[in-house]
Amino acid sequence: MSETLTIEYALLGFLRQQPMHGYEIHQQLTDSHGLGLVWHIKQSQLYALLSKLEQQGYISVILEPQDSRPTRKVFHLTELGQILFLEWVQSPVPQGHKLRLDFLAKLYFAHREASPLTQYLLTQQQQACQQWLITEQARAHALAPQQQFEQLVHQFRLGQLQAMLTWLAHCQEALLP
Repeated sequence: MSETLTIEYALLGFLRQQPMHGYEIHQQLTDSHGLGLVWHIKQSQLYALLSKLEQQGYISVILEPQDSRPTRKVFHLTELGQILFLEWVQSPVPQGHKLRLDFLAKLYFAHREASPLTQYLLTQQQQACQQWLITEQARAHALAPQQQFEQLVHQFRLGQLQAMLTWLAHCQEALLP
């Protein structure tokens, strides 16, 4: 998928659970107890993304006639969409700043799928964060004493990475049996 947005993967995740029409997907996406805590999306943007996913072959549409209303489009996940979603939900995010949106979406769907997937994703993300921490520690250690500003920047990054690891450990405690 070219230039795929995390929200597009989320749409695939909702359709993995069951076929839905656009309004149902919008309700799921804006649920204040779920991904609505992470994103805010307009219905018009949602329909544009669904159209893009359909053109790329990740979802299909069945027209469902209604008695006194216009025909409704019901979106279904294709096999290709299923494969793409599973690859996405199992892989850690590649940078720390992507934890806020991308990882939270992955965690949301992994948790809805099953404990083994949640455990796998959390473990993969912890390993990635550990590697980032090691790299950042090496960069900080290589600085000269007079590079005070650079040291402060690296200390900040190290603190963020340590906080991420603490939070990921908390996620394991909270979400896994």
